[in-house]
Amino acid sequence: MFRWFRWAAALLLSGAMAAPVLGATALQCVPYARIVSGVQIYGDALTWWDQAENRYQRGHEPRKGAVLAFRPAGPMTLGHVAVVSEILGDRRILIRHANWSAPGAIEEDVMAVDVSPAGDWSEVRVWHSPTGRMGARVNPTFGFIYGGKAKLNPFTPDPGLGASMRFASRTQWDDARVAVRAAASDDAPLRRAVFADARDQRKPARGPRLESDPRVFEYADASVASRSLHDIISDVKQEARLR
Repeated sequence: MFRWFRWAAALLLSGAMAAPVLGATALQCVPYARIVSGVQIYGDALTWWDQAENRYQRGHEPRKGAVLAFRPAGPMTLGHVAVVSEILGDRRILIRHANWSAPGAIEEDVMAVDVSPAGDWSEVRVWHSPTGRMGARVNPTFGFIYGGKAKLNPFTPDPGLGASMRFASRTQWDDARVAVRAAASDDAPLRRAVFADARDQRKPARGPRLESDPRVFEYADASVASRSLHDIISDVKQEARLR
C-alpha cells in the first residue's frame, strides 16, 4: 500500500497523473476495451464471454484486435477485459487495457504471457507498470473474443467515463532482459513461456515507458515505508529542489 502511495505521489508531482484519479471514480476496463476493440458488449467484464456467444467468434488463439476476457479471481471479482495489440509469439502478446496496475491507469502495448500448462492462454501473467516487471499473480481467462477487425481504435480520455492516467508505449522489449528476469524467478511456468517464445523472436517488440520525468523512477518501486503520504510528497519536493 505504501509503495503505491509513493508511486502515486511521484506521478502527481510530475504531472503524469491527474489529481482527480485519487478521489474520483476511475476509468474501468470495460468502456476502454469496448472503444479500442469495437466489440459492442456492455456489462461487467465477467459477463462478456457468455454475451459474445452467437454474436462474435470466440477462441483460444490471440489475434490483433481481439478481446482477452479474464475470469473473476481473487481481487478481480468482476473479471477483466483487455485488447490484443500485437502478437509477439505463441506465448507472448502485447495488450491495451485500463484499471489494472492502478486505479484508472491506461496501459498500452504491455506484455501478457501465457503460463498455462496446455499453452491455450487459459492462464496468463500481465505486466505490472508500477514495478516495471511481470505481475506475480497467475490470472485465469475464458479466452479471446474476436471482433472481426484487426484495427485498434484510439482512446481519448473522457471525464464522463472516469478519471484516468496514461502509460506510454515507446521503448523496446528486450528479449534477453526479459529472459534474465524469468531465469531469476522461482516461477517455472513463466520461465518456460518466456524462453520458449524468445527463441522464435527476430526483432524487438514495443514495451511500456511512463510519460514523466525520468527522476520519478527513483521512487516507482521503492521499498515499503511506514510514513504518511504527506511525508513522502515532502521528500519528493525536496529531492526535486536539490536537483
